[in-house]
Amino acid sequence: QTPYYGNAGRQKTENLSRSTRRDNPGETNRLIPEFRMNFFRSFVFSLVLSLAYACTSGHGTDFRVVSPDGTLAVDVRTGDSLTYAVTRHGAPVLLPSAIALQFDDGTAPGRVARVSDVHRSAVEREIEAPFHRQARFTEHYNQLRLHFEGGSSVTFRVFDEGCAYRFETALTGGRTVADEVAEFNFAGDPGLFVAYSDGLCNAYQSQYVKCRLSELGTEKPVLLPLAADCGPAGRVLVCESDLESYPGMFLMPSSGGLRGLFAQVPDSCYLHERRCQEKVATRHGYIARVQGARTYPWRILAVADEDRELPTNNLVYALAAENRIGDCSWVKPGKVAWEWWNDWGLTGVGFKPGIDTRTYKAYIDFAADYGLEYVVLDEGWSDPKAGDVMSVVAEIDLPELVRYAASKGVGLMLWAVGNVLDAKLEEACAYYAGLGVRGFKIDFIDRDDQKAVELVYRISEAAAAHKLMLDIHGIYKPTGLNRTFPNIVNFESVFGLEELKWSNPDMPLYDVTFPFIRMVQGPVDYTPGAYRNATRDGFKIDYRNPMSQGTRAHQVATYVVFDAPLVMLCDSPTRYMADDACTRFIASLPVVFDTTQVLAGRIGEYIVTARRAGEKWYVGGLTDWTPRTLEADLSFLVPGREYTATLLCDDERSDIEPERHTIASQKVTSATRLQIPVAPGGGFA
Repeated sequence: QTPYYGNAGRQKTENLSRSTRRDNPGETNRLIPEFRMNFFRSFVFSLVLSLAYACTSGHGTDFRVVSPDGTLAVDVRTGDSLTYAVTRHGAPVLLPSAIALQFDDGTAPGRVARVSDVHRSAVEREIEAPFHRQARFTEHYNQLRLHFEGGSSVTFRVFDEGCAYRFETALTGGRTVADEVAEFNFAGDPGLFVAYSDGLCNAYQSQYVKCRLSELGTEKPVLLPLAADCGPAGRVLVCESDLESYPGMFLMPSSGGLRGLFAQVPDSCYLHERRCQEKVATRHGYIARVQGARTYPWRILAVADEDRELPTNNLVYALAAENRIGDCSWVKPGKVAWEWWNDWGLTGVGFKPGIDTRTYKAYIDFAADYGLEYVVLDEGWSDPKAGDVMSVVAEIDLPELVRYAASKGVGLMLWAVGNVLDAKLEEACAYYAGLGVRGFKIDFIDRDDQKAVELVYRISEAAAAHKLMLDIHGIYKPTGLNRTFPNIVNFESVFGLEELKWSNPDMPLYDVTFPFIRMVQGPVDYTPGAYRNATRDGFKIDYRNPMSQGTRAHQVATYVVFDAPLVMLCDSPTRYMADDACTRFIASLPVVFDTTQVLAGRIGEYIVTARRAGEKWYVGGLTDWTPRTLEADLSFLVPGREYTATLLCDDERSDIEPERHTIASQKVTSATRLQIPVAPGGGFA
């Protein structure tokens, strides 16, 4: 039997019991001497697994599924428990790692896993991906599906760029999931990039720590994705996708490596007095209440040979549930004039700025003058202490603002706390959509237990029904929900620029780290565009008049490097108009692209990204605090054609005057290799 994968692409069922590995010529020559013994051990490990697999029949206890290019193999063993092991380029990534669901009635799919049926298939198809980093891409994998006695199954999919598994149950009635076993027993002691969470309530606003697996702290849970350097097996990210009516996964150290950790279902909650945000007081002793017939989230290992291949890995998007809203042509990504970061910081306007109609008309005028599509009314347009999304403060005439914005070709979006919107969800969506509001910026969910995840799905579905877009802040990492609900145009889930209003972290370092890790899960509302730029020593915390770390050119480059179909211009219109040329440059950049590739990069050091929209290409580069020369290899251009490149970059004094930059044009071709010096915390676009 062949699973149904829709009308797109081609599919076939084939016997995958014999797979050939297509070695990369010269691969062995690239191995440095200290890896040779590890490579030999890896070869023996792989050989043992291969022999075990070859000696079993289709209904036996050992199974292997290999990627289409033969470089990645998953070996599955069933019996008293269900385990899988992963090898790449013949080197071990994961040693046997147990997986299982645990229901409160004592049944445990994956434990005592007796196989009743086996399905194998191979799929290759094109995926249309609106507002994703690639407008379309090819999904190609080999699949193994094992059916177990008792009504459960597990599916493994192996791609060239990673592998994934998920459980499925076909049981009657409701079930209570007490826990889930998800082990990741990495071979050896890989180097990691880790973001810790402060408990099981989180908004993914954490910096990264570099350490060995053996040095991993045990006090706090680890957020996904976790990045691992597995030596000859390459770079590996632990991710997840299609998180529906189920808690998200954290990781904790265990004796064999890492294990999944899941928030339990909230029992009682209370409302935060400032914003009426729902917070958890007590929890039940289980992680989910589910229907007996359902699928569970995908657990993913995304792989790459080089750091620069990670930011364009598409597995999270590909494994998410397909579009549920149908036609999404009404969804219009764009750029946003935003007031909260700059504290409604207009100057020289002849009135005192604040949360009122006159101030917002000034932001609308600015957006219209520069061709920005939206203005967000952030916290304060509705009294947050009142906890009523249908109330508007007296200083704002919202119908008049919507009318005025529409006359200028600008759309408005409204900020709201997630559970406050949910309390009057249908009423609010119907009223504000009818008024002409274009969407909501949802905030302060800060959890990914089952109830929080269900809230996000509920809001997404209701908003789509009324053709309202969503920008979700205070949210767990994206898990492909922007594929399922394309009206979700962005997620925060990032240690973004707002952190500089109250702290002094190493932001340029973070800016060249998270694109290789967090951004693989989905786009980021980092809120860039600061025009008060500071050197490392010159930075000062100023909540009401904030600044960025690094150069002006670094801020501009983020508009190209970061995936962001809805992107803020975070600073004051007054500052933007004072540097008209730079602001026009930012305003000219698209937010949706046909294709994306990373030309060069190393996690925690630098990144150079190229994106195409139509016939135009956009290239951006970022560095940490290390000054360096970044190369933009333009060989992706059409050979034989001449282009005009307009370059905004640091100048010779940007290291001490970080707001300084130059804008110049030159002729280039596919043979051009631009060598662009960047200052500490610098960049180019």
